Amino acid sequence: MVHVCFCFRDKTGRYAKFAGTSMLSVFENTDSEVTAHILHDDTLTPDNRDKFSYLAGRYAQAVKFYNVEKLCADKIDEIKKIIPNVDKTAATVGAFYKILIPQVLPKEIDKAIFLDPDTLVNLDINELWQVDLGANCLGVVTEKANGVNTNKNFLLCSEGVVNAADYFNCGVLLMNLNLLRKEEQAIMQGVKFRGKNPLHKYLEQTALNYSFHDRALKLPKKFNSFVRRERSSDKPALAEKIYHYAGGTSRPGFDMNDSFNRLWMNCFVKSPWFDEETFERLYEIIQTANVDQENSPLSIVNTMPGKTRAFFVEPDKISDAKNLFDIKDYEEIIPAENDASLRKLIDTMKICRGTCVFFIMTEKFLNKNFPFELLIKAGFEEEKDFFRGWTFTNKTRSVSFNPYSLISAM
Repeated sequence: MVHVCFCFRDKTGRYAKFAGTSMLSVFENTDSEVTAHILHDDTLTPDNRDKFSYLAGRYAQAVKFYNVEKLCADKIDEIKKIIPNVDKTAATVGAFYKILIPQVLPKEIDKAIFLDPDTLVNLDINELWQVDLGANCLGVVTEKANGVNTNKNFLLCSEGVVNAADYFNCGVLLMNLNLLRKEEQAIMQGVKFRGKNPLHKYLEQTALNYSFHDRALKLPKKFNSFVRRERSSDKPALAEKIYHYAGGTSRPGFDMNDSFNRLWMNCFVKSPWFDEETFERLYEIIQTANVDQENSPLSIVNTMPGKTRAFFVEPDKISDAKNLFDIKDYEEIIPAENDASLRKLIDTMKICRGTCVFFIMTEKFLNKNFPFELLIKAGFEEEKDFFRGWTFTNKTRSVSFNPYSLISAM
């Protein structure tokens, strides 16, 4: 029996479909008997729970549910005390549910595979299950294996706490439950480290790397392959891998010429979450977007004859911004990297005063709210000289230029 775990907090009721699509991909590609373990809280709706059960039954597999909000209330309260603002982050306390797997799964289960809901399994999961962990607590794929500059992207590495070659991604984990049940204190030391070091932007990934970077077996990249890296290769092609659609340019979209979008959509349409209500929600979203199209950045600039656009955006989000805003080659992009970037923005705005509209895409800059007061002090007016560009992609403006936002809302 292969044991696979999914963990999530579903604030909108729309996130369960990602875990369901990932679960379906396991069942589709695996001949072995599988039990899927769902670690959830009170946000799991009865309808979504029924869909998980129906899906497992359709493939003659098993699914079990664990409400960690009830089973692990003390531990969750402890985490919230250690990281008081945890529920104000995008991930919320749900990011830590995976560290509760050893505690909530029955003691007779000595090994488990954890999969993030944004993964898709395009191989027989039994191949990963058969890996011998030996004396290691975890089996992991390192960020370096996926071509990530760990010293640049993770403070644990740049500060010398974890060797750059050892830092791992937590989207796929092979877990030695027998050992991890004895390591509860070590796990909480990692959580406490993250609580004392809020500049480390990742939650449970920081905690688990802090505690287990030297007790983790390095797995081949095929068991956690980042879609954004696959897409950036010269000849991206599907293979027998576990694909991780983690953030930004990794996320699934509607362009079916993209083989990774097609792979995800092929699984999603087979799931119980692809139904008439999904179509209804998608239709309403598109209708609203069409009605409100005059509020788009493209239309706004058209109402300002003679003006061009410029963008202030984080380097790792430039590619997304180009797609979302249809940025032309002649339109300036200022990477939001440091204080010098901010000075360049203000200097450029002064040079282009009256001829250019600036879209500030960085709601948070250097871990603080973007300092719009500096632009106003320099004599610039909001909605004349500059816009809060990120608001054009969120639900408050009823316009979405990001296909993943439509998929999330379905």
